[in-house]
Amino acid sequence: MSAAALAVLRETFGHPAFRGPQEEIVDHLVAGGDALVLMPTGGGKSLCYQVPSLMRAGTGVIVSPLIALMQDQVAAMRLAGVRAAFLNSSQDAETARGVEKALRAGELDLLYVAPERLTTPRCLDLLAACPIALFAIDEAHCVSQWGHDFRPEYLQLSVLHERFPQVPRIALTATADPQTRAEIAARLALGDARVFISSFDRPNIRYTIVDKADPRAQLLAFIREEHKGEAGIVYCLSRKKVDETAAWLVSHGVNALPYHAGMESATRTGHQARFQREEGIVMVATIAFGMGIDKPDVRFVAHLDLPKSIEGYYQETGRAGRDGLPADAWMTYGLADLVQQRRLIEMSEASEEFKRVSGAKLDALLGLCETAGCRRVRLLGYFGEDSLPCGNCDTCLEPPETWDATEAAKKALSAIYRTGQRFGAVHVVDVLRGKGGERVSRWDHDKLSVFGIGADLDEAAWRSVIRQLVALGFAAVDHEAHGALKLAGASRAVLKGELSVEMRRVVARRKVAPAARASAAAALSGEEAALFERLKAWRGAEARSQSVPAYVVLHDSTLAEIARSRPRSLDALGGIGGIGAKKLERYGPALIGLVASE
Repeated sequence: MSAAALAVLRETFGHPAFRGPQEEIVDHLVAGGDALVLMPTGGGKSLCYQVPSLMRAGTGVIVSPLIALMQDQVAAMRLAGVRAAFLNSSQDAETARGVEKALRAGELDLLYVAPERLTTPRCLDLLAACPIALFAIDEAHCVSQWGHDFRPEYLQLSVLHERFPQVPRIALTATADPQTRAEIAARLALGDARVFISSFDRPNIRYTIVDKADPRAQLLAFIREEHKGEAGIVYCLSRKKVDETAAWLVSHGVNALPYHAGMESATRTGHQARFQREEGIVMVATIAFGMGIDKPDVRFVAHLDLPKSIEGYYQETGRAGRDGLPADAWMTYGLADLVQQRRLIEMSEASEEFKRVSGAKLDALLGLCETAGCRRVRLLGYFGEDSLPCGNCDTCLEPPETWDATEAAKKALSAIYRTGQRFGAVHVVDVLRGKGGERVSRWDHDKLSVFGIGADLDEAAWRSVIRQLVALGFAAVDHEAHGALKLAGASRAVLKGELSVEMRRVVARRKVAPAARASAAAALSGEEAALFERLKAWRGAEARSQSVPAYVVLHDSTLAEIARSRPRSLDALGGIGGIGAKKLERYGPALIGLVASE
Protein backbone atom coordinates (compact mmCIF):
# COMPACT_ATOMS: atom_id res chain seq x y z
CA MET A 1 0.00 0.00 0.00
CA SER A 2 2.88 2.39 0.74
CA ALA A 3 4.15 2.06 -2.83
CA ALA A 4 0.76 3.16 -4.15
CA ALA A 5 0.67 6.09 -1.73
CA LEU A 6 4.18 7.13 -2.73
CA ALA A 7 3.16 7.02 -6.39
CA VAL A 8 0.25 9.41 -5.67
CA LEU A 9 2.55 11.68 -3.67
CA ARG A 10 5.06 11.90 -6.51
CA GLU A 11 2.62 12.06 -9.41
CA THR A 12 0.18 14.57 -7.93
CA PHE A 13 2.20 16.67 -5.50
CA GLY A 14 5.73 16.27 -6.87
CA HIS A 15 7.27 15.19 -3.54
CA PRO A 16 9.85 12.39 -3.62
CA ALA A 17 9.06 10.99 -0.16
CA PHE A 18 6.79 11.32 2.86
CA ARG A 19 8.01 13.13 5.98
CA GLY A 20 7.84 11.87 9.56
CA PRO A 21 4.68 9.88 10.31
CA GLN A 22 2.85 10.92 7.12
CA GLU A 23 3.23 7.55 5.39
CA GLU A 24 2.04 5.61 8.43
CA ILE A 25 -0.99 7.91 8.80
CA VAL A 26 -1.86 7.59 5.11
CA ASP A 27 -1.65 3.78 5.20
CA HIS A 28 -3.81 3.66 8.35
CA LEU A 29 -6.48 5.87 6.80
CA VAL A 30 -6.48 4.10 3.43
CA ALA A 31 -7.08 0.84 5.32
CA GLY A 32 -10.19 2.39 6.88
CA GLY A 33 -8.88 3.35 10.31
CA ASP A 34 -9.70 6.52 12.28
CA ALA A 35 -6.88 8.84 13.35
CA LEU A 36 -6.18 11.79 15.63
CA VAL A 37 -3.14 13.65 14.32
CA LEU A 38 -1.15 16.23 16.26
CA MET A 39 1.45 17.78 13.99
CA PRO A 40 3.06 21.25 14.10
CA THR A 41 2.15 23.96 11.61
CA GLY A 42 4.10 23.35 8.42
CA GLY A 43 4.51 19.67 9.27
CA GLY A 44 2.43 18.48 6.32
CA LYS A 45 -0.95 17.69 7.88
CA SER A 46 -2.87 18.27 4.64
CA LEU A 47 -1.15 15.44 2.77
CA CYS A 48 -2.32 13.05 5.49
CA TYR A 49 -5.88 13.32 4.17
CA GLN A 50 -5.30 14.48 0.59
CA VAL A 51 -3.39 11.36 -0.47
CA PRO A 52 -5.87 8.86 1.10
CA SER A 53 -8.77 10.77 -0.47
CA LEU A 54 -7.21 10.15 -3.90
CA MET A 55 -6.60 6.48 -3.12
CA ARG A 56 -9.99 5.53 -1.67
CA ALA A 57 -13.23 5.32 -3.62
CA GLY A 58 -15.45 8.39 -3.32
CA THR A 59 -14.87 11.99 -2.29
CA GLY A 60 -12.77 13.15 0.64
CA VAL A 61 -14.76 15.67 2.71
CA ILE A 62 -12.66 18.22 4.62
CA VAL A 63 -14.33 20.13 7.45
CA SER A 64 -12.70 23.54 7.76
CA PRO A 65 -13.75 26.64 9.74
CA LEU A 66 -11.93 28.89 7.29
CA ILE A 67 -14.38 30.11 4.67
CA ALA A 68 -12.06 32.91 3.57
CA LEU A 69 -9.25 30.45 2.79
CA MET A 70 -11.17 27.65 1.08
CA GLN A 71 -10.84 29.32 -2.30
CA ASP A 72 -7.03 29.30 -2.09
CA GLN A 73 -7.00 25.72 -0.81
CA VAL A 74 -9.19 24.57 -3.69
CA ALA A 75 -7.15 26.56 -6.22
CA ALA A 76 -3.95 24.89 -5.03
CA MET A 77 -5.52 21.45 -5.39
CA ARG A 78 -6.83 22.16 -8.87
CA LEU A 79 -3.40 23.31 -10.03
CA ALA A 80 -2.06 19.96 -8.83
CA GLY A 81 -4.69 18.19 -10.95
CA VAL A 82 -7.00 17.32 -8.05
CA ARG A 83 -10.73 17.73 -8.66
CA ALA A 84 -11.60 19.95 -5.72
CA ALA A 85 -14.45 22.28 -4.74
CA PHE A 86 -15.96 23.91 -1.66
CA LEU A 87 -19.39 24.52 -0.18
CA ASN A 88 -19.92 27.49 2.11
CA SER A 89 -22.09 30.54 2.66
CA SER A 90 -20.02 32.74 0.34
CA GLN A 91 -21.49 31.01 -2.74
CA ASP A 92 -24.72 31.88 -4.51
CA ALA A 93 -27.38 29.20 -4.91
CA GLU A 94 -26.52 28.40 -8.52
CA THR A 95 -22.84 27.86 -7.77
CA ALA A 96 -23.65 25.66 -4.77
CA ARG A 97 -26.03 23.55 -6.88
CA GLY A 98 -23.25 23.07 -9.42
CA VAL A 99 -20.91 21.75 -6.72
CA GLU A 100 -23.61 19.44 -5.37
CA LYS A 101 -24.27 18.10 -8.88
CA ALA A 102 -20.55 17.38 -9.37
CA LEU A 103 -20.44 15.58 -6.02
CA ARG A 104 -23.40 13.35 -6.92
CA ALA A 105 -21.82 12.57 -10.28
CA GLY A 106 -18.60 11.41 -8.62
CA GLU A 107 -16.60 14.23 -10.22
CA LEU A 108 -14.89 15.48 -7.05
CA ASP A 109 -11.82 14.13 -5.28
CA LEU A 110 -12.00 16.67 -2.43
CA LEU A 111 -14.83 18.76 -1.05
CA TYR A 112 -14.13 21.49 1.56
CA VAL A 113 -17.15 22.25 3.75
CA ALA A 114 -17.68 24.71 6.61
CA PRO A 115 -18.94 22.98 9.78
CA GLU A 116 -22.09 25.14 9.83
CA ARG A 117 -22.99 23.87 6.36
CA LEU A 118 -21.97 20.27 6.95
CA THR A 119 -24.21 19.74 9.97
CA THR A 120 -27.40 20.90 8.24
CA PRO A 121 -29.89 18.10 7.45
CA ARG A 122 -29.76 18.99 3.75
CA CYS A 123 -25.96 18.63 3.54
CA LEU A 124 -25.92 15.42 5.58
CA ASP A 125 -28.58 13.91 3.29
CA LEU A 126 -26.53 14.96 0.26
CA LEU A 127 -23.41 13.26 1.61
CA ALA A 128 -25.38 10.13 2.54
CA ALA A 129 -26.39 9.80 -1.12
CA CYS A 130 -22.76 9.91 -2.32
CA PRO A 131 -19.74 7.64 -1.86
CA ILE A 132 -17.47 9.31 0.74
CA ALA A 133 -13.77 8.37 0.90
CA LEU A 134 -13.14 9.89 4.32
CA PHE A 135 -13.92 12.81 6.60
CA ALA A 136 -11.06 15.11 7.64
CA ILE A 137 -11.76 17.47 10.54
CA ASP A 138 -9.16 20.22 10.31
CA GLU A 139 -8.31 22.56 13.22
CA ALA A 140 -9.82 19.92 15.52
CA HIS A 141 -8.86 21.86 18.67
CA CYS A 142 -11.86 24.08 17.87
CA VAL A 143 -14.01 21.39 19.50
CA SER A 144 -12.43 22.01 22.90
CA GLN A 145 -14.25 24.39 25.24
CA TRP A 146 -10.94 24.84 27.07
CA GLY A 147 -9.18 25.77 23.84
CA HIS A 148 -8.27 29.20 22.51
CA ASP A 149 -10.28 28.84 19.28
CA PHE A 150 -13.48 27.17 20.53
CA ARG A 151 -16.19 26.97 17.85
CA PRO A 152 -19.61 25.78 19.13
CA GLU A 153 -20.52 24.34 15.72
CA TYR A 154 -17.69 21.82 16.07
CA LEU A 155 -19.56 20.13 18.92
CA GLN A 156 -22.08 18.84 16.38
CA LEU A 157 -19.46 16.98 14.33
CA SER A 158 -19.96 13.77 16.32
CA VAL A 159 -22.89 13.32 13.91
CA LEU A 160 -20.36 12.06 11.35
CA HIS A 161 -19.68 8.98 13.48
CA GLU A 162 -23.40 8.42 13.94
CA ARG A 163 -24.48 8.90 10.30
CA PHE A 164 -21.39 7.43 8.58
CA PRO A 165 -19.96 4.73 10.90
CA GLN A 166 -18.12 2.96 8.07
CA VAL A 167 -16.33 6.06 6.75
CA PRO A 168 -12.87 6.69 8.25
CA ARG A 169 -12.32 9.99 10.02
CA ILE A 170 -9.14 11.92 10.69
CA ALA A 171 -9.01 14.87 13.11
CA LEU A 172 -5.99 17.16 12.80
CA THR A 173 -4.57 19.98 14.91
CA ALA A 174 -1.27 21.77 15.34
CA THR A 175 -1.66 22.14 19.10
CA ALA A 176 -3.29 20.25 21.93
CA ASP A 177 -2.22 19.68 25.51
CA PRO A 178 -3.25 16.31 27.05
CA GLN A 179 -6.54 17.73 28.39
CA THR A 180 -7.55 19.19 25.01
CA ARG A 181 -6.41 16.01 23.25
CA ALA A 182 -8.74 13.92 25.42
CA GLU A 183 -11.60 16.32 24.81
CA ILE A 184 -11.13 16.14 21.03
CA ALA A 185 -11.28 12.34 21.13
CA ALA A 186 -14.36 12.34 23.37
CA ARG A 187 -16.39 15.01 21.59
CA LEU A 188 -15.69 13.67 18.10
CA ALA A 189 -16.28 10.04 19.16
CA LEU A 190 -12.69 9.15 18.28
CA GLY A 191 -12.03 7.12 21.41
CA ASP A 192 -10.84 4.15 19.37
CA ALA A 193 -8.85 6.23 16.88
CA ARG A 194 -5.12 5.77 16.55
CA VAL A 195 -3.27 8.80 17.87
CA PHE A 196 -0.25 10.13 15.97
CA ILE A 197 1.80 12.74 17.84
CA SER A 198 4.71 14.44 16.08
CA SER A 199 7.26 16.60 17.83
CA PHE A 200 5.88 20.05 18.60
CA ASP A 201 9.32 21.56 18.05
CA ARG A 202 9.74 24.20 15.35
CA PRO A 203 13.55 24.54 15.47
CA ASN A 204 13.63 27.25 12.78
CA ILE A 205 11.67 29.66 15.01
CA ARG A 206 13.60 31.85 17.44
CA TYR A 207 11.56 32.72 20.56
CA THR A 208 12.18 36.12 22.16
CA ILE A 209 10.24 37.80 24.98
CA VAL A 210 11.29 41.32 25.97
CA ASP A 211 10.32 43.50 28.93
CA LYS A 212 7.69 45.99 27.78
CA ALA A 213 8.90 49.59 27.81
CA ASP A 214 7.70 51.43 24.69
CA PRO A 215 6.11 48.52 22.80
CA ARG A 216 5.40 50.20 19.47
CA ALA A 217 8.91 51.66 19.29
CA GLN A 218 10.35 48.28 20.30
CA LEU A 219 8.31 46.59 17.57
CA LEU A 220 9.40 49.10 14.93
CA ALA A 221 13.06 48.62 15.83
CA PHE A 222 12.64 44.86 15.65
CA ILE A 223 11.04 45.04 12.19
CA ARG A 224 13.56 47.54 10.81
CA GLU A 225 16.63 45.76 12.16
CA GLU A 226 15.65 42.17 11.46
CA HIS A 227 12.72 41.97 9.04
CA LYS A 228 12.66 45.03 6.81
CA GLY A 229 10.47 44.41 3.78
CA GLU A 230 9.43 40.94 4.97
CA ALA A 231 6.00 39.49 5.68
CA GLY A 232 4.90 39.28 9.30
CA ILE A 233 1.94 39.21 11.66
CA VAL A 234 1.52 41.49 14.70
CA TYR A 235 -1.12 40.41 17.23
CA CYS A 236 -2.94 42.88 19.49
CA LEU A 237 -5.69 42.19 22.01
CA SER A 238 -8.19 44.88 20.98
CA ARG A 239 -9.58 46.13 17.68
CA LYS A 240 -8.72 49.70 18.59
CA LYS A 241 -5.10 48.79 19.23
CA VAL A 242 -4.97 46.95 15.90
CA ASP A 243 -6.14 50.05 14.01
CA GLU A 244 -3.82 52.40 15.90
CA THR A 245 -0.76 50.13 15.58
CA ALA A 246 -1.27 49.53 11.85
CA ALA A 247 -1.66 53.26 11.19
CA TRP A 248 1.42 54.05 13.30
CA LEU A 249 3.54 51.47 11.45
CA VAL A 250 2.39 52.85 8.08
CA SER A 251 3.36 56.36 9.22
CA HIS A 252 6.84 54.99 9.93
CA GLY A 253 7.30 53.37 6.53
CA VAL A 254 6.08 49.84 7.21
CA ASN A 255 3.68 48.26 4.69
CA ALA A 256 1.08 47.32 7.30
CA LEU A 257 -2.65 46.46 7.15
CA PRO A 258 -5.21 46.05 9.96
CA TYR A 259 -7.48 43.01 10.37
CA HIS A 260 -10.23 42.41 12.92
CA ALA A 261 -13.87 41.32 13.14
CA GLY A 262 -15.13 44.89 13.50
CA MET A 263 -14.09 45.90 9.98
CA GLU A 264 -16.37 45.80 6.97
CA SER A 265 -16.34 42.28 5.56
CA ALA A 266 -15.16 43.34 2.10
CA THR A 267 -12.25 45.35 3.54
CA ARG A 268 -11.22 42.56 5.89
CA THR A 269 -11.34 39.97 3.10
CA GLY A 270 -9.38 42.29 0.81
CA HIS A 271 -6.66 42.77 3.40
CA GLN A 272 -6.37 39.02 3.92
CA ALA A 273 -6.12 38.46 0.16
CA ARG A 274 -3.37 41.08 -0.14
CA PHE A 275 -1.41 39.49 2.71
CA GLN A 276 -1.72 36.07 1.05
CA ARG A 277 -0.85 37.21 -2.46
CA GLU A 278 1.60 40.10 -2.07
CA GLU A 279 5.09 40.07 -0.60
CA GLY A 280 6.35 42.02 2.40
CA ILE A 281 3.02 42.94 4.04
CA VAL A 282 2.79 43.14 7.83
CA MET A 283 -0.70 42.20 9.06
CA VAL A 284 -1.70 43.78 12.38
CA ALA A 285 -4.56 41.70 13.75
CA THR A 286 -6.56 40.28 16.59
CA ILE A 287 -6.47 36.51 16.97
CA ALA A 288 -9.46 36.42 14.58
CA PHE A 289 -6.76 36.31 11.89
CA GLY A 290 -4.44 33.48 11.09
CA MET A 291 -5.98 30.06 11.64
CA GLY A 292 -5.14 27.92 8.63
CA ILE A 293 -2.95 30.55 6.96
CA ASP A 294 -0.87 28.64 4.42
CA LYS A 295 1.50 31.49 3.51
CA PRO A 296 4.93 29.84 3.77
CA ASP A 297 7.15 32.93 3.97
CA VAL A 298 5.85 34.70 7.09
CA ARG A 299 9.17 35.67 8.61
CA PHE A 300 7.94 36.83 12.02
CA VAL A 301 5.00 36.79 14.40
CA ALA A 302 4.98 39.52 17.06
CA HIS A 303 2.73 39.89 20.10
CA LEU A 304 2.15 43.34 21.60
CA ASP A 305 -0.20 41.81 24.17
CA LEU A 306 0.02 38.63 26.20
CA PRO A 307 -1.95 35.69 24.74
CA LYS A 308 -4.34 33.74 26.96
CA SER A 309 -2.42 30.48 27.04
CA ILE A 310 0.60 28.58 25.77
CA GLU A 311 -1.68 26.86 23.24
CA GLY A 312 -2.69 30.24 21.82
CA TYR A 313 0.92 31.43 21.79
CA TYR A 314 2.14 28.26 20.09
CA GLN A 315 -0.65 28.27 17.50
CA GLU A 316 -0.09 31.93 16.63
CA THR A 317 3.70 31.85 16.55
CA GLY A 318 3.52 28.68 14.46
CA ARG A 319 2.31 30.75 11.52
CA ALA A 320 5.89 31.96 11.06
CA GLY A 321 8.42 30.06 8.99
CA ARG A 322 6.20 27.39 7.47
CA ASP A 323 8.82 27.04 4.73
CA GLY A 324 11.34 25.80 7.31
CA LEU A 325 13.60 28.84 6.95
CA PRO A 326 14.59 31.01 9.97
CA ALA A 327 11.75 33.00 11.53
CA ASP A 328 11.06 34.92 14.74
CA ALA A 329 8.44 34.75 17.46
CA TRP A 330 8.79 38.05 19.32
CA MET A 331 6.71 39.38 22.22
CA THR A 332 6.68 42.32 24.60
CA TYR A 333 5.45 41.53 28.11
CA GLY A 334 4.79 43.60 31.23
CA LEU A 335 2.79 43.75 34.45
CA ALA A 336 -0.16 45.42 32.71
CA ASP A 337 -0.52 42.39 30.42
CA LEU A 338 -0.68 40.05 33.37
CA VAL A 339 -3.23 42.28 35.14
CA GLN A 340 -5.36 42.55 32.00
CA GLN A 341 -5.51 38.81 31.39
CA ARG A 342 -6.30 38.06 35.05
CA ARG A 343 -9.08 40.64 34.90
CA LEU A 344 -10.56 39.12 31.73
CA ILE A 345 -10.71 35.74 33.45
CA GLU A 346 -12.13 36.97 36.75
CA MET A 347 -14.70 39.31 35.21
CA SER A 348 -15.98 36.79 32.65
CA GLU A 349 -19.38 35.12 33.04
CA ALA A 350 -17.86 31.67 32.60
CA SER A 351 -18.21 28.90 35.18
CA GLU A 352 -15.85 28.72 38.13
CA GLU A 353 -14.32 25.56 36.63
CA PHE A 354 -13.61 27.34 33.36
CA LYS A 355 -12.05 30.26 35.25
CA ARG A 356 -9.88 27.86 37.22
CA VAL A 357 -8.61 26.12 34.09
CA SER A 358 -8.08 29.46 32.32
CA GLY A 359 -6.09 30.72 35.31
CA ALA A 360 -3.91 27.61 35.28
CA LYS A 361 -3.24 28.05 31.55
CA LEU A 362 -2.29 31.69 32.11
CA ASP A 363 0.06 30.66 34.94
CA ALA A 364 1.80 28.25 32.57
CA LEU A 365 2.27 31.05 30.04
CA LEU A 366 3.65 33.35 32.74
CA GLY A 367 6.13 30.61 33.60
CA LEU A 368 7.30 30.70 29.98
CA CYS A 369 7.65 34.48 30.11
CA GLU A 370 9.53 34.56 33.41
CA THR A 371 11.78 31.53 32.98
CA ALA A 372 15.52 32.00 33.20
CA GLY A 373 16.00 28.73 31.32
CA CYS A 374 15.45 27.75 27.70
CA ARG A 375 12.07 28.92 26.44
CA ARG A 376 11.79 26.01 24.01
CA VAL A 377 12.31 23.48 26.80
CA ARG A 378 9.51 25.16 28.76
CA LEU A 379 7.23 25.38 25.71
CA LEU A 380 7.66 21.77 24.64
CA GLY A 381 7.43 20.57 28.23
CA TYR A 382 3.92 22.01 28.41
CA PHE A 383 2.91 19.58 25.65
CA GLY A 384 4.59 16.67 27.41
CA GLU A 385 7.73 16.65 25.26
CA ASP A 386 11.22 16.49 26.77
CA SER A 387 13.99 18.47 25.10
CA LEU A 388 17.42 19.97 25.63
CA PRO A 389 18.27 23.71 25.57
CA CYS A 390 17.83 24.83 21.99
CA GLY A 391 20.48 27.51 21.49
CA ASN A 392 17.93 29.46 19.44
CA CYS A 393 15.89 31.48 21.93
CA ASP A 394 16.75 34.70 23.74
CA THR A 395 17.48 33.01 27.06
CA CYS A 396 19.87 30.54 25.42
CA LEU A 397 21.60 33.18 23.29
CA GLU A 398 21.87 35.63 26.18
CA PRO A 399 21.20 33.83 29.48
CA PRO A 400 19.47 36.19 31.93
CA GLU A 401 21.00 36.95 35.29
CA THR A 402 19.18 35.69 38.35
CA TRP A 403 19.52 37.10 41.85
CA ASP A 404 18.42 36.44 45.40
CA ALA A 405 15.44 38.77 45.54
CA THR A 406 14.23 37.68 48.97
CA GLU A 407 14.87 41.05 50.65
CA ALA A 408 13.43 42.99 47.72
CA ALA A 409 10.36 40.74 47.79
CA LYS A 410 9.91 41.39 51.53
CA LYS A 411 10.16 45.14 50.98
CA ALA A 412 7.64 45.11 48.15
CA LEU A 413 5.17 42.89 49.98
CA SER A 414 5.53 45.07 53.10
CA ALA A 415 4.86 48.20 51.04
CA ILE A 416 1.75 46.61 49.55
CA TYR A 417 0.52 45.75 53.04
CA ARG A 418 1.46 49.06 54.72
CA THR A 419 -0.30 51.10 52.03
CA GLY A 420 -3.50 49.23 52.79
CA GLN A 421 -3.57 46.85 49.78
CA ARG A 422 -5.53 49.56 47.95
CA PHE A 423 -3.01 50.86 45.39
CA GLY A 424 -1.50 49.76 42.11
CA ALA A 425 2.10 49.14 41.15
CA VAL A 426 2.96 52.75 40.25
CA HIS A 427 2.00 54.02 43.71
CA VAL A 428 3.74 51.16 45.54
CA VAL A 429 6.95 51.73 43.55
CA ASP A 430 6.86 55.47 44.35
CA VAL A 431 6.60 54.67 48.06
CA LEU A 432 9.42 52.12 47.90
CA ARG A 433 11.73 54.55 46.10
CA GLY A 434 10.86 57.45 48.43
CA LYS A 435 9.33 59.44 45.60
CA GLY A 436 7.06 62.09 47.07
CA GLY A 437 4.11 63.66 45.35
CA GLU A 438 0.56 64.82 45.91
CA ARG A 439 -0.92 61.33 45.88
CA VAL A 440 1.70 59.87 48.24
CA SER A 441 1.47 62.75 50.71
CA ARG A 442 -2.33 62.84 50.58
CA TRP A 443 -2.41 59.39 52.17
CA ASP A 444 0.55 60.16 54.51
CA HIS A 445 2.46 57.33 52.82
CA ASP A 446 5.62 59.42 53.02
CA LYS A 447 5.45 58.84 56.77
CA LEU A 448 5.34 55.04 56.54
CA SER A 449 8.31 52.91 57.62
CA VAL A 450 8.50 51.49 54.10
CA PHE A 451 8.84 54.91 52.47
CA GLY A 452 12.19 55.03 50.68
CA ILE A 453 13.42 51.58 51.77
CA GLY A 454 13.86 50.60 48.14
CA ALA A 455 15.90 53.56 46.93
CA ASP A 456 18.70 51.19 45.92
CA LEU A 457 16.69 49.88 42.94
CA ASP A 458 15.43 51.93 40.01
CA GLU A 459 11.84 52.08 38.81
CA ALA A 460 12.27 49.41 36.10
CA ALA A 461 13.76 46.97 38.61
CA TRP A 462 10.88 47.45 41.07
CA ARG A 463 8.31 47.01 38.30
CA SER A 464 10.01 43.74 37.46
CA VAL A 465 10.02 42.63 41.10
CA ILE A 466 6.31 43.33 41.48
CA ARG A 467 5.47 41.67 38.16
CA GLN A 468 7.38 38.56 39.19
CA LEU A 469 5.75 38.56 42.62
CA VAL A 470 2.35 38.46 40.92
CA ALA A 471 3.49 35.85 38.41
CA LEU A 472 4.92 33.69 41.21
CA GLY A 473 1.71 33.93 43.23
CA PHE A 474 3.05 35.99 46.17
CA ALA A 475 0.91 39.02 45.28
CA ALA A 476 -2.37 39.38 43.45
CA VAL A 477 -4.34 42.07 41.69
CA ASP A 478 -7.76 43.10 43.02
CA HIS A 479 -9.74 44.00 39.90
CA GLU A 480 -12.75 45.18 41.90
CA ALA A 481 -10.44 47.76 43.48
CA HIS A 482 -9.23 49.12 40.15
CA GLY A 483 -6.10 46.97 39.93
CA ALA A 484 -4.92 47.36 43.53
CA LEU A 485 -2.14 45.03 44.63
CA LYS A 486 -2.85 42.75 47.56
CA LEU A 487 -1.01 39.99 49.37
CA ALA A 488 -1.58 36.38 48.32
CA GLY A 489 -1.51 33.48 50.76
CA ALA A 490 1.99 32.40 49.74
CA SER A 491 3.40 35.79 50.76
CA ARG A 492 3.28 34.90 54.45
CA ALA A 493 6.19 32.47 54.17
CA VAL A 494 8.30 35.12 52.41
CA LEU A 495 7.53 37.83 54.95
CA LYS A 496 8.33 35.47 57.84
CA GLY A 497 11.68 34.55 56.28
CA GLU A 498 10.68 30.93 55.72
CA LEU A 499 11.02 31.08 51.93
CA SER A 500 13.67 32.58 49.69
CA VAL A 501 12.83 34.13 46.32
CA GLU A 502 14.98 34.05 43.19
CA MET A 503 14.14 36.35 40.28
CA ARG A 504 15.30 37.29 36.82
CA ARG A 505 17.26 40.55 36.90
CA VAL A 506 16.20 43.30 34.53
CA VAL A 507 19.24 44.60 32.68
CA ALA A 508 19.72 46.45 29.44
CA ARG A 509 19.92 43.59 26.96
CA ARG A 510 22.94 43.39 24.74
CA LYS A 511 22.33 43.43 21.02
CA VAL A 512 22.01 39.79 19.94
CA ALA A 513 22.90 39.22 16.30
CA PRO A 514 19.82 38.59 14.17
CA ALA A 515 19.20 34.98 13.22
CA ALA A 516 20.93 33.93 10.04
CA ARG A 517 18.44 34.96 7.39
CA ALA A 518 18.72 32.03 5.07
CA SER A 519 16.41 32.08 2.09
CA ALA A 520 15.57 29.63 -0.66
CA ALA A 521 18.00 31.52 -2.91
CA ALA A 522 20.77 32.03 -0.33
CA ALA A 523 23.18 29.47 -1.79
CA LEU A 524 22.68 30.47 -5.43
CA SER A 525 25.52 31.90 -7.51
CA GLY A 526 25.14 35.22 -9.32
CA GLU A 527 23.82 33.68 -12.54
CA GLU A 528 21.55 31.30 -10.63
CA ALA A 529 20.19 34.15 -8.52
CA ALA A 530 19.40 36.15 -11.67
CA LEU A 531 17.49 33.17 -13.11
CA PHE A 532 15.69 32.76 -9.79
CA GLU A 533 14.47 36.37 -9.98
CA ARG A 534 13.24 35.82 -13.56
CA LEU A 535 11.42 32.70 -12.42
CA LYS A 536 9.80 34.68 -9.58
CA ALA A 537 8.67 37.37 -12.01
CA TRP A 538 7.12 34.70 -14.26
CA ARG A 539 5.43 33.09 -11.25
CA GLY A 540 4.02 36.44 -10.13
CA ALA A 541 2.45 37.06 -13.53
CA GLU A 542 1.06 33.51 -13.60
CA ALA A 543 -0.41 33.90 -10.11
CA ARG A 544 -2.07 37.21 -10.99
CA SER A 545 -3.61 35.75 -14.13
CA GLN A 546 -5.16 32.96 -12.06
CA SER A 547 -5.98 35.13 -9.00
CA VAL A 548 -4.09 32.84 -6.62
CA PRO A 549 -1.17 33.41 -4.22
CA ALA A 550 2.25 33.01 -5.84
CA TYR A 551 3.20 30.06 -3.63
CA VAL A 552 0.17 28.13 -4.92
CA VAL A 553 1.81 28.11 -8.36
CA LEU A 554 5.27 27.01 -7.15
CA HIS A 555 7.16 27.48 -3.87
CA ASP A 556 10.37 29.50 -3.66
CA SER A 557 12.29 26.30 -2.88
CA THR A 558 11.11 24.77 -6.18
CA LEU A 559 12.13 27.86 -8.15
CA ALA A 560 15.52 27.89 -6.43
CA GLU A 561 16.13 24.26 -7.38
CA ILE A 562 15.18 25.01 -10.99
CA ALA A 563 17.67 27.90 -10.98
CA ARG A 564 20.34 25.66 -9.45
CA SER A 565 19.91 22.57 -11.65
CA ARG A 566 18.80 24.33 -14.87
CA PRO A 567 16.78 21.45 -16.32
CA ARG A 568 16.75 21.35 -20.11
CA SER A 569 14.02 18.71 -20.54
CA LEU A 570 10.59 17.99 -19.13
CA ASP A 571 11.87 14.74 -17.64
CA ALA A 572 14.60 16.59 -15.75
CA LEU A 573 12.14 19.26 -14.62
CA GLY A 574 9.71 16.60 -13.40
CA GLY A 575 12.34 15.29 -11.01
CA ILE A 576 12.34 18.53 -9.00
CA GLY A 577 10.35 18.52 -5.76
CA GLY A 578 7.03 20.35 -5.90
CA ILE A 579 6.33 19.70 -9.58
CA GLY A 580 3.69 17.02 -10.05
CA ALA A 581 2.40 15.72 -13.36
CA LYS A 582 -0.27 18.38 -13.81
CA LYS A 583 2.05 21.28 -13.05
CA LEU A 584 4.70 19.77 -15.33
CA GLU A 585 2.16 19.66 -18.13
CA ARG A 586 0.89 23.17 -17.44
CA TYR A 587 4.10 25.05 -16.64
CA GLY A 588 6.86 22.82 -18.03
CA PRO A 589 7.33 24.40 -21.46
CA ALA A 590 7.40 27.95 -20.03
CA LEU A 591 9.92 26.99 -17.34
CA ILE A 592 12.18 25.16 -19.79
CA GLY A 593 11.97 28.22 -22.05
CA LEU A 594 13.06 30.53 -19.22
CA VAL A 595 16.01 28.28 -18.39
CA ALA A 596 17.04 28.04 -22.04
CA SER A 597 16.84 31.81 -22.58
CA GLU A 598 19.45 32.73 -19.98
